[in-house]
Amino acid sequence: MIGSKHLLLLAFPLLVAGCAGSVKPVGGAANVRVVESSVLPEPSGDDYRLPGRAYAIGPFDKLRIDVLGMPEFSLEEIQTDAGGHFSLPLAGSIEAAGLTPAEVAVVIRDRLRNQHVRDPQVSVNLTETVSQVITVEGEVKKPGLYPALGNMTLLSAVARAEGTTEFTNTKDVIVFRTVGQQKYAALYSLAAIRRGAYDDPQIYANDRVVIGDSPQRRLFRDILQVVPLITTPLVVALQNNN
Repeated sequence: MIGSKHLLLLAFPLLVAGCAGSVKPVGGAANVRVVESSVLPEPSGDDYRLPGRAYAIGPFDKLRIDVLGMPEFSLEEIQTDAGGHFSLPLAGSIEAAGLTPAEVAVVIRDRLRNQHVRDPQVSVNLTETVSQVITVEGEVKKPGLYPALGNMTLLSAVARAEGTTEFTNTKDVIVFRTVGQQKYAALYSLAAIRRGAYDDPQIYANDRVVIGDSPQRRLFRDILQVVPLITTPLVVALQNNN
């Protein structure tokens, strides 16, 4: 017997073929097409330069710098300036903007070696960011911008916004993301995630999370008449969408 999830995946190619001509623009957005995957594409390459979730450092981000066994070169917290620079004893001015914490650690290590510090072991951690954020809006208690740190998931992003309101429809959660100049949207059900129907998806910097009933959900209205949200998220690619 074929399960509902397999039937859903089998329906994707037929739906993709029909969507380009049948789904009309909504709110000024161009047509949408279903992606033949239940997983929202992850940012990569020029999107974030981050294999393994190591975000590129930006202006006014806060860092912790540790040099093993050398507290005089370690800093509990230091903030980059408007250009993404900071200064460290002996190492001088470091241009951190666009680099990952691991790359900054290499720069500091090499600078200290040039100052005759023997075999410095350097670690750099991003402790707070204003340049790498997610947006959480809709039916949550505290909508707004939140730092995108660590392995943030959809449930943890909702928790950062202090949870949903009393009357939130937790079946309607949309995540918007741009990867390689292509805009995507994925429709999730918090209730389905909580009961283990599918995995809690990863949330990345620059993602926009819309909770509850919203005008954006109309992007999925026609598609859901054919492919209901049963045991898997629904992912679409947006064309010329604002």
